[in-house]
Amino acid sequence: MLKNKEMESRFLGLVLMGGAVLAAGGARAQGLGNSPYSRIGLGEYNANTGGVRQMGMGGVGLAAPNAVNVNELNPALLYYTSRTTFEAGYNGQYKTVKNASAANRGGSGTLGYLALSVPLSSRWGAAVGLKQVSAVDYESNIIQDVEGATGSAQAKALKQYKGTGGVSEAYLGQGVRITKDFTLGVTASYVFGVVDETTGTTVALINSPDAPVKAVDRQHARYSDFAFRLGSHYRHKVGKSLSLNLAGVYSFGHNLNGRQVITREQENADGTLIGTATAVSDARGSTYVPALAQAGLSLDNDKNWSVNLDAAQQQWSKFNSFNTAGLALRNTLRFGLGGELTPDPGSVEHYFQRVTYRAGISLAQLPYQPGGKMLYDRSVSWGFGFPLPTATALDATTLSLSFTYGVRGNTDLLEAGGSNVQESYIRGQFGVTLNNRWFIKRRLQ
Repeated sequence: MLKNKEMESRFLGLVLMGGAVLAAGGARAQGLGNSPYSRIGLGEYNANTGGVRQMGMGGVGLAAPNAVNVNELNPALLYYTSRTTFEAGYNGQYKTVKNASAANRGGSGTLGYLALSVPLSSRWGAAVGLKQVSAVDYESNIIQDVEGATGSAQAKALKQYKGTGGVSEAYLGQGVRITKDFTLGVTASYVFGVVDETTGTTVALINSPDAPVKAVDRQHARYSDFAFRLGSHYRHKVGKSLSLNLAGVYSFGHNLNGRQVITREQENADGTLIGTATAVSDARGSTYVPALAQAGLSLDNDKNWSVNLDAAQQQWSKFNSFNTAGLALRNTLRFGLGGELTPDPGSVEHYFQRVTYRAGISLAQLPYQPGGKMLYDRSVSWGFGFPLPTATALDATTLSLSFTYGVRGNTDLLEAGGSNVQESYIRGQFGVTLNNRWFIKRRLQ
């Protein structure tokens, strides 16, 4: 890890597009757009904030039971699965990325997650699913003066950074009722993914007729391993029509075993390869994903509304990758407050009385602190759940929309030169939830 604030500031000044920046936009496979912060660690990390329902409430819901959506955020909530439920979420995003000298806008879209939950008995529910854990998606160009080049030998260096990929997990979760008010759950996941990163350096001599040559370093890392999460939930009546819910979720820290291959090559200005690529290293190692502790509080009337407060802490100071020195990250805290309301779930005459309305706010620390100053991600969220009119006692379909507007980072100048990066984003998620009652014995009349 870096030993002092000066080294930290210089590294972050480079990582976060310091100097004169030309950011590249456009949609990318992982759905982040151009996100310079995803260059650090495993990329932009999803700290277990749930699906389309939770997104509409500011990423909260650890302690909020629900019989319509898949409750994989807290495996203990899978006990409340009343019907076989399939859910899919699709993400879209539009953002502005800027620093003190340049700005870029771009949009993207991708599949967010797939999940299936099933009630196995009156005391037991389970779910399987696939979701994204982290995403790497960045591209930036930095123009710098070459140190020591003066007079007729003046030169400029163009640094080009690009990364794509990410880490996903396929999981199996189970929730069991232990007592009347208390449930426990566990999730076992297979975590896997590939991250490709490229650093290109082109040095151009001023007033030189020679065509510049680009040196390219390519890093290919493949990850796979298992992870585990425990969840608990306590629900108790505190009034005639009010229930208090408490929840805790702990995601164990774990190593992601992987293989990292680094190659080096040279390219002409038109991108054609000069000679053959040279293998720099081919090593096996691991990346440590730090533990995540979450707690939630919820109050509801067991009918049509709930208010939720969640908090989370992750030990990013313990992060390391392939046992090499890297950026000194900090432990982070996140707080979210949100709720949902369905005016009249049983209304026949007024459809919009059956629609669920959601809203929430969130404040999260980022694990990187250039110059020792904390960076934040602040956001507001809102969403809707639209039940289709064809719903019956046996099956139902709900279409959900959730939106988040947020700002992360800032454009403060760094002591080492350049500035931080600020991202202003609007994210949307479209979710489809299918509920059906399976395994019913038919009777002949």
